[in-house]
Amino acid sequence: MNNLLKIGVATSSLFFASVLMFSCSPGPNDTGTEYAPQMYDDPAYNPLKQNESNVLNPGGLNMRVPAQGSIARGKLTFYNHIPKDSVDLAAVRLKNPLRATEANLADGEVLYVRFCAPCHGAEGAGDGLVGKKFLGVANLTQDRLKTVPLGHIYHVITNGRGRMMPHGTQLNPEERWKISMYIRTGLQGVGQPETDPATEDVKNIDTQGASTDVNTNPVTGTNNPSGGATENAGATKQTNAQEE
Repeated sequence: MNNLLKIGVATSSLFFASVLMFSCSPGPNDTGTEYAPQMYDDPAYNPLKQNESNVLNPGGLNMRVPAQGSIARGKLTFYNHIPKDSVDLAAVRLKNPLRATEANLADGEVLYVRFCAPCHGAEGAGDGLVGKKFLGVANLTQDRLKTVPLGHIYHVITNGRGRMMPHGTQLNPEERWKISMYIRTGLQGVGQPETDPATEDVKNIDTQGASTDVNTNPVTGTNNPSGGATENAGATKQTNAQEE
């Protein structure tokens, strides 16, 4: 009887000990005791990390709210302070800072195909795959749009108009101007691509080099790097012989 009682008491003690141990154990996501926690959570405030409430800042956050009207560094050209619905004002104030060089127009064409052609079509006639599905897409080649300033097109790309959604978050200002120039020159046929000064300098150097090539045969127009001097020497000897 005493043995059975001892076994029962031992079993009960083991059971309650197991229940107590597992019920107080940490959860599966607990990383356990952290060694030197001040190495990870230092007292300095990290704006991108929030360990506890910051009593010094409003709202308890480490990050401060930017001053009203402030613009992030390098993003000044993203903001022109023209209301979204003031396309006429944008047409007057916004001026294209880029030149309509062949390189800029080529970039504009690539961007147009990616972002604009699905609605406006490859030729800008408003007959893209999306334009056929959702009517009301503007025909960019109509005479009315050929006379609007580029600032008008830029503003519409940025903020959208009518059924067109804004693309200001997808295209930076330089890309919007390139698309505007491509629409004006490439699709509407207004103006001609400008010559890039750097490319023009290279062409002039190449032309001058070709015209001053001393090894070019003036008769055949072919290069003769080794025989030119020999031919000239032979002609000189023949002339001297005739004079004698």
